[in-house]
Amino acid sequence: MEALVKLSFYCFAAASIAFSASAVSYLAYAVGRVRLRQTALATSAGTTYVTRSAALEPGWTGAGRFGTMLAWFGVVFQGVSIALRTAAAGHLPLSNMYEFSSSFIFLMGLVYLLFERSYGVRQLGAVVLPITVGMIVYVWSLPVGLREVNALIPALQNRPLMTAHVSLAILAYAAFAVAFAAAVLYLVAVRRSVAWLPSPELLDDLGYRAVTVGFPAMALVLILGSVWAYQAWGTYWNWDPKETAALFTWLVYGVYLHTRSLRGWRGNRSAVVLLVGFAAVIFTYYGNYFFGGLHAYGGV
Repeated sequence: MEALVKLSFYCFAAASIAFSASAVSYLAYAVGRVRLRQTALATSAGTTYVTRSAALEPGWTGAGRFGTMLAWFGVVFQGVSIALRTAAAGHLPLSNMYEFSSSFIFLMGLVYLLFERSYGVRQLGAVVLPITVGMIVYVWSLPVGLREVNALIPALQNRPLMTAHVSLAILAYAAFAVAFAAAVLYLVAVRRSVAWLPSPELLDDLGYRAVTVGFPAMALVLILGSVWAYQAWGTYWNWDPKETAALFTWLVYGVYLHTRSLRGWRGNRSAVVLLVGFAAVIFTYYGNYFFGGLHAYGGV
């Protein structure tokens, strides 16, 4: 088992390198490159003036393709890492913040790449992959002891519910990260008129499609979490900080869907709601560090 755990960590280290290089490539592709121009102007008096100017042009297309290839390498390495840890532990690695975050890195990369393939929008990686790298840095900062495989505490020994509840939470967060990236690019596209970014209409639709994946997944997280809470603690709802934050996050995205469907909100207002929603996701993810509660075991 110890050998599998070590090999799993080595695969995570390889995924870390691949995702980091992918983030750099996506940023180079999305931000563009500065081209310096020099022009010589001759006057009637026979003198020559030289003018210099800088222009921002689309990034190297190869950087985008390279970013996609590296992102797939990262997903594969991270998937192997999770598979090896699953074999060592006998269950999906979801029991502490090291395992949860590792699984989130894998699914965030995979969900992003599926949206990229569907919409053909590589610029989205300039936002999603840096978030992935930030999560990787967080995982590396966790105590070394969390890398070990330990027996599940009693509250976590309901494996079917743990697997469904936590996996759906990871899926929801990954989809919301893609929606956040679409909102960021939308606001840049409409305010800066960057010609090589996707159209605002496409980004608006992409953000909506991502929320339609994450919102029902988050609803199931709340439902299954209530069932699990009753079995583990004898009550369906405790107003635990993480429970409350998850409910608030779900309501924010509910507001987004409601205002879009019934109020006709599009564009800037919807993008701002997506930014608020992802801020709520981040708070839900890390809030237990500040407020403790029933979800504080294992750093979760």
